[in-house]
Amino acid sequence: MFFDMSELETEWELALAQAQARARAAGRRDIADYLNLRRRNDLLRQTATDWLVNVFVVLAGEANRAGAGIQIEHQDEHHFRRGTATMVGKSITLRRGVRALTIESGWPRTPQHGIVRGNGLACANIKHFGQPKLNDELLLTRSRTGSPRWFVIDEETRSNLTESDLRRHFSFLTES
Repeated sequence: MFFDMSELETEWELALAQAQARARAAGRRDIADYLNLRRRNDLLRQTATDWLVNVFVVLAGEANRAGAGIQIEHQDEHHFRRGTATMVGKSITLRRGVRALTIESGWPRTPQHGIVRGNGLACANIKHFGQPKLNDELLLTRSRTGSPRWFVIDEETRSNLTESDLRRHFSFLTES
């Protein structure tokens, strides 16, 4: 039997809330604080991964209104590897003729999935079908102000992901 990922996430949120309440009732503030941090991190992860995917959906919508003919495929229960860890999240693939741009984003959900290296909260990939040199690996971290921030990872360096980076990736799909 298969379960919808949104049902699993709803159950997970309920279980975390119940565990947090039990920890507080038992005087285990340390556990309650950890569970609260986990919930906040999950909210940051979900918000940032949704934002990343939605940016490309909006760009495709704008291009389609101008006649681009881009097809969008969504996958909500997507798994991908980053090193030895398994990320779970969502992906979209934008197709135009023989070109395809895939954006996948997620984070480990269970201890067996491993961890996000580099003090990250989540990972993402921007992949160009047949053109691996154009691909980017992304890492989500928390900024000093507490907001989520995506970085482009290039070997051992990090640079802020910018709107121009996203538009550049999208432009490879729409070039004639």
